Amino acid sequence: MTNWHHLDFSGIKWKNLYDVFVFYKVSMTKRITTKYKIDRHLGVNLWGRAKSPFNTRNYGPGQHGKQRSKLSDYGVQLHAKQKLRGYYGNINEKQFRRVYAEALRRKGDTSENMIELLERRLDAVVYRMKFAATVFASRQIVNHGHILVNGKVVDIPSYNVQDGDEISLSTKMKENANVLTAISSAERQVPDYIDVDYEAMKGKFIRGPKPADVPYPVQMEPHLVVELYSR
Repeated sequence: MTNWHHLDFSGIKWKNLYDVFVFYKVSMTKRITTKYKIDRHLGVNLWGRAKSPFNTRNYGPGQHGKQRSKLSDYGVQLHAKQKLRGYYGNINEKQFRRVYAEALRRKGDTSENMIELLERRLDAVVYRMKFAATVFASRQIVNHGHILVNGKVVDIPSYNVQDGDEISLSTKMKENANVLTAISSAERQVPDYIDVDYEAMKGKFIRGPKPADVPYPVQMEPHLVVELYSR
């Protein structure tokens, strides 16, 4: 049964319940369809998943999907940004720009700072710990209040995890079938900058990674993102 009270209907006038159902159905279908089009749109198996649609249809979605033209310098930079944004769950432009601004403000290489900041996002850390099969599922777990940081519930996916922070699952989620399936999957390994104890269903963020430490299935080019935003 649909949990209607979680939907935001403010500012919309409904004629009947059927209108509400159609709105919900279209919204959810669009979100799910968009998620599965990311790989084909970008021309890569972004998360290295065996069931990625790109594995069987390695061309863009839509009528003209097979007609890929050569990218300009700007197009190459934009593509690099779309890959990085998409990988972390299609972060919206406003949030992504904030990450860039903070990376630029910090000392050191801006592109390396960007990667570290993205890997410190709570939803990214939960994904790296294999508590979720996808970064989208990871974000949902965080949003629903099932993740604790140092013993306190944190429901903000963009929360910046610090070195030494302990990340744990809520009691309810420790025996969740989807979580257990994700943990047992051989698709991904936990990187060495995170330590996980699956018996206790908790882990620790050890340190911020360098780009070479991050187990991306495809080549990421954060320096091109920096070039794009510096134009």
